[in-house]
Amino acid sequence: MTSRRITLLDGHPAESSISRQIIETYAQAARAEGHEVRVLKIHDMDFDMDYGFGGYKNQKPLEPVLEDFLQALEWSEHFVIATPMWWGGLPAKLKGLIDRSFLPGRTFDTRVKPGTMPKPMLTGRTAHVFLTSDTPGWVFRLFYKDALAWQIKGQILNFVGFKPARLTHFTGASHPKGKTVETWLKKVARIGARAG
Repeated sequence: MTSRRITLLDGHPAESSISRQIIETYAQAARAEGHEVRVLKIHDMDFDMDYGFGGYKNQKPLEPVLEDFLQALEWSEHFVIATPMWWGGLPAKLKGLIDRSFLPGRTFDTRVKPGTMPKPMLTGRTAHVFLTSDTPGWVFRLFYKDALAWQIKGQILNFVGFKPARLTHFTGASHPKGKTVETWLKKVARIGARAG
């Protein structure tokens, strides 16, 4: 198997979480197979989450940690995020990271014909999202219409060039029973070993 450059992001704002366990397990399995890995933890990232403007003409200067994040994405061939679902969406700090760093001229190009979609600038890369929640998968699909999955994969990752973007959903995360988390982490390790 060819070695890949992988950036991993623990998207849970707490210092300790299942998301962190997922990222650490994936990183260990990927490194064992010879992949190059960079691990980022949103808990350790200090930046203003509020974009603060109504358009892209005025932009806040990027804090060094946001520049480091973008450089890690540009370096990578594969991007992995582990995040919980909170209130049907992403944690505020993770959404703030995306709002502040996924900007035109860096992740997508708006210099296109009027009426056409912006061009992604992070093409040639793939992604995998590990989503934890208490919402059963069938409720997520039937009642929530996979809205968060579509947002992450389609409206964020695909939009800037990560294709394909896959999603693995682990449910019952607040109070996992027995060896549930251990089973999840075994699956994560298998995916990490193949840089999937």
